Amino acid sequence: MIEKILSVLAGIIIHIISSGGYLGIAFLMAIESACIPLPSEIIMPFAGYLVWKGELHLLLVATAGAIGCNLGSIVAYEVGKRGGRPLAERWGRYVLVGPGELDTADRFFARFGGPAVLIARLLPLIRSFIAFPAGVARMPLVPFHLYTFLGSWPWCFALAWLGMTLGEKWDSDPRVKAAFHSADVAIAGMLLVAVAFFVWHRMHGMKKR
Repeated sequence: MIEKILSVLAGIIIHIISSGGYLGIAFLMAIESACIPLPSEIIMPFAGYLVWKGELHLLLVATAGAIGCNLGSIVAYEVGKRGGRPLAERWGRYVLVGPGELDTADRFFARFGGPAVLIARLLPLIRSFIAFPAGVARMPLVPFHLYTFLGSWPWCFALAWLGMTLGEKWDSDPRVKAAFHSADVAIAGMLLVAVAFFVWHRMHGMKKR
């Protein structure tokens, strides 16, 4: 069951990337940066795998991913700028964004200011939510997008490189197959928890209404 769920998700991601190429990568990473739970840790390694197959180029894959991060961040930025915390708390639960994630991003931005966008883009989890406090603070768009791109590109490159490197070793190193199998189970487990959490949020929201 777990492997089937992971296989479906992987199939969707690979289909989008395979059919859309760099545009597909940008599209998927835009979804991730709009605070919708589609982890870049799954997207970019699959793109790297296609680099190994010779269908894509590593530098262009990283650039497409970073551009997607910029595009998706516009959504979170505008939510913060126009609606602030009340709007995010009202609608965030539908895409698994709770007060905890918003609090963490707020504290991080308050501590580092504008450069927090650059730093956070290099960190797991918080990278997807940092655009919101930047919008609340009405951070100027030019440095916001510059920091977003500069922080996102190394992240996308590293994950894609990992996928490409593992692809190269897939047939030659049996330890890689074992590691991939363990990672599959872990990722699938997290996806199941996310689905359960999403259902709980929906039921909680219905009770409030």
